[in-house]
Amino acid sequence: MENILELLPDSPIVGFTILLLVILFVPPIFEKLKLPGLVGLLVAGVCLGPDGLGLLNAESDTMKLLSDIGKIYLMFVAGLEIDLEEFRKTKDRSLSFGVLTFLIPLGMGTMVGLAFGMGLNASILIGSLLASHTLLGYPIVNRLGVVNNEAVTVTVGATIFTDIAALLVLAICVSIHGGDFSAASLVIQLGSLAIYSAIVLFGFDWAGKEYFRRTGDEESNQFLFILLAVFLASVGAQIINVDKIVGAFLAGLAVNDVVGRSPVEDKIEFVGSTLFIPFFFVGMGLLLNVSSMISTLTIPSQLVLTVAIVGVLFVSKFLAAFFIKFIYAYNWNQTLTMWSLSLPQVAATLAAAVAGFNAGLIEESILNIVIVLMLVTAVSGPILTTRFARKLKTTTPQPDDGGLEFNKEAIRKVNSHRPFTVLVPICNPHTQRYLVEMGSLLAHHEKGIVVPLSITKAHVHMDEPQLDQGIEISERLLEKAKEVASQFEVQVETLTRIDDDVTHGISRSAKEKEASLIVMGWSPTNSIQARLFGNTIDNVFWSSHCPVAVMRLLEEPINIHKILVPMKNISPQTLETVRFAMLFADTHQSQVTLLHIKDRKASKDELYSFEENLKKALETIQPKVEFDLKLMRHDNASEAIVHTARNFELVVLRSIRRRTAGGLAVSDITTRVIEEISCSVVLFGEPNSMYQ
Repeated sequence: MENILELLPDSPIVGFTILLLVILFVPPIFEKLKLPGLVGLLVAGVCLGPDGLGLLNAESDTMKLLSDIGKIYLMFVAGLEIDLEEFRKTKDRSLSFGVLTFLIPLGMGTMVGLAFGMGLNASILIGSLLASHTLLGYPIVNRLGVVNNEAVTVTVGATIFTDIAALLVLAICVSIHGGDFSAASLVIQLGSLAIYSAIVLFGFDWAGKEYFRRTGDEESNQFLFILLAVFLASVGAQIINVDKIVGAFLAGLAVNDVVGRSPVEDKIEFVGSTLFIPFFFVGMGLLLNVSSMISTLTIPSQLVLTVAIVGVLFVSKFLAAFFIKFIYAYNWNQTLTMWSLSLPQVAATLAAAVAGFNAGLIEESILNIVIVLMLVTAVSGPILTTRFARKLKTTTPQPDDGGLEFNKEAIRKVNSHRPFTVLVPICNPHTQRYLVEMGSLLAHHEKGIVVPLSITKAHVHMDEPQLDQGIEISERLLEKAKEVASQFEVQVETLTRIDDDVTHGISRSAKEKEASLIVMGWSPTNSIQARLFGNTIDNVFWSSHCPVAVMRLLEEPINIHKILVPMKNISPQTLETVRFAMLFADTHQSQVTLLHIKDRKASKDELYSFEENLKKALETIQPKVEFDLKLMRHDNASEAIVHTARNFELVVLRSIRRRTAGGLAVSDITTRVIEEISCSVVLFGEPNSMYQ
């Protein structure tokens, strides 16, 4: 092995290449083993570190830089993803949980230190090491789409309190140990923190809105502005002697309103989730010194102390979540998710332990115990989060099955009878026929018009031969589309548009034509370009003023007679999807089946209640179409949908209108259904502002 290492050049490029290989191949392997990919990155760090192959070094400048950027990015995205409206509603709960999940571990950890004969100052420092936590599980809840569940929002908000408080306790303990502590220094620290927080939260918010307003669609410069804001906030935090992750989190909150409604968010999250955040997890694995841990654990007294500290952490964090459960009436899934998210002791804990060791406040054996604690919690935390967060309600607020109060304005929009215009963007001659047929069927039924649209890419000079060729191709496509639409006796209005951006061309044309619906064909969402810049469908979904129906049609729409519509619950968004399915069914007398799946523990009363509420809700839907309702008990919703879909020719699924890195924003269940079913599919999404 040493001979192989000698062949590698002494260059940062080698380490960077190894990191890319790890990020690309390791997480999928662990996910196939039913383990979080993040755990795989930690294990890879251990294997490639000084106790393994020795290919990477945590002390190298390159690794320190990439790991620090990843840590900053992790906290920034946590602040960016928070629903500020919900966060403001739950700020008191975040503070309550932050106080409990800080004070209980602090008190119990201090008692452990005293019980093992340590001084009061050192014991308090050990307690503070247990009081903070690192959001290792945040990428998991983000992927599961439960970021805005109150349990997650409260835990994320509590993190900033625990980390600040733990670092303040560290500063006080080190000052006392060195004889430099005074009440004046504490007041100065708290005052500077308050001023700094106000500058970041209000100043960055104002600057971001102004910059985005002035730069318009210049996404590259906007992306750089956001990066600058994040790292300026992190540097500012270090200037006032607060950990840089505090600044990153505050920066995320500050630009939340600006970025949350911009396509730039997609690029920010992609860069973070693809590169920098995985770098951080590998870096954490490199810090886990296995040989040192083993030597510490071979000493009986140290082994007992290690078990005591790890056990106290798990118990104290659980007690904090348990008390919050009864104070705010959370269910067990929320409680256990809060517990699992607050378990990992990595970033702030390691920083505090190293600082205490360097100051002579704790011994090397305690530092080794902290590393054991990091390893145990870094692995168990994400695993437990994956298990419990799956059972949380998704990000999009959903009304309960019973006692529904619908948004009357949303229902009015669902049933509006404005002149019906279907815009059909076309670019592929092999798929355009089915799309035009679908648009024509719907427009004919509503006595409206169908508008086939072809976008020609603009050039700097309008006399370029390539532009003329593009227009000629567009005209040929539109002529064929007009021939298809004329067979359905519907008014046709073809449209050629010259535009720099296909997405803008589609969404702006739809607005100019006051389109009621956009019908689009499927396109790949897993290419690197699509993940980085968002594919056309993703961007049209986000920017359009009207509903968008993305279709993968395997046969002519007129030949589709059996339609399946899975329904998770009853809401205005779901009713819009049902209305689309019924509208299509009514064009040629097809059959619609509504499918609702409950877990196996659901009672007959729950199923009956859902059925009655659905019948009442469907009274508001036009057109009136006969439908079948299929109620099922099943623990795996996607499996049940795929199995049921075998007897149908078309499945209509609802898209959640939120942006994520990597394609259309849909739930995990919808993603699996799309991948596995073999019939035609429609992914239907309503306008982003419709239900706000």
